[in-house]
Amino acid sequence: METRQLDAPPRLGGLYRAAVLSTLRRRGGSSTAGVPEVELVLPGVTIDRAHLAAYDRVCGFRLGDRLPATYPHVLAFPLAMALLGRPDFPLPLVGLVHLANRSERYRPVTADETLELRVRAGNLRPHERGRQVDVLAVASVAGETVWRGRSTYLHRETPSGAHRAASEPPAPTAVWPVERRVGPDYAAVSGDRNPIHTSRLGARLFGFPRPIAHGMWSKARCLAALEGRLPDTCTVDVAFKAPILLPGRIGFAAHRTAQGWEFSLAGRRPHLAGEVTGP
Repeated sequence: METRQLDAPPRLGGLYRAAVLSTLRRRGGSSTAGVPEVELVLPGVTIDRAHLAAYDRVCGFRLGDRLPATYPHVLAFPLAMALLGRPDFPLPLVGLVHLANRSERYRPVTADETLELRVRAGNLRPHERGRQVDVLAVASVAGETVWRGRSTYLHRETPSGAHRAASEPPAPTAVWPVERRVGPDYAAVSGDRNPIHTSRLGARLFGFPRPIAHGMWSKARCLAALEGRLPDTCTVDVAFKAPILLPGRIGFAAHRTAQGWEFSLAGRRPHLAGEVTGP
């Protein structure tokens, strides 16, 4: 695998413009090529405390120097977009759907530590509605792996077909209003300015009646609700279901299990299902 070391995070504005042009050139279709054997490496990543505080506020975490388990995903996001937006990537970046996400925290990380980020893509495979691929990210401190992330994305290539009957979600332990500004506020701290989250017109172009919340905001919001009750070393898996329309109201449910926690978000339909497991 080829390793490419970067001097600075890729600029997301340019990546989105290039991705749109690339999608138009190939008319939104995918190719039969494999995933590029490239790993992007960004050393010397320091934490901007003002940015961390803004992220904490948007997602509901307490302000502090400890990085939430979802925060390294935001740091690695520009590298992931640089990979997904490459002209030789087999799936077009525009229109990819975030299906699932895993965060593995090996120990707490604080804002005074310097990280190295490594991001690559792999495991391109069929899905009943098209093809899916994993984007894998690793954060390390002085050679010690402190966090791993895996995001699974889907490119739809066949009609969705009939909706499967969803199981009844558990009774909520809390009901949260989700305001319209969640979309642009999370876009500002995450760099994910996909118009389906920030623009009514952009959302309608992709079949949504109004903007939808970022999936990673919904995961972070759930972890913020469990803050102080999670072990220092843990794995958090979520599957994203129906989108959360903005504004709206969602029910949060969580209960302890022998391994850790199970949690969910639901409104008229399930939005997210997740679990936390310990070491």
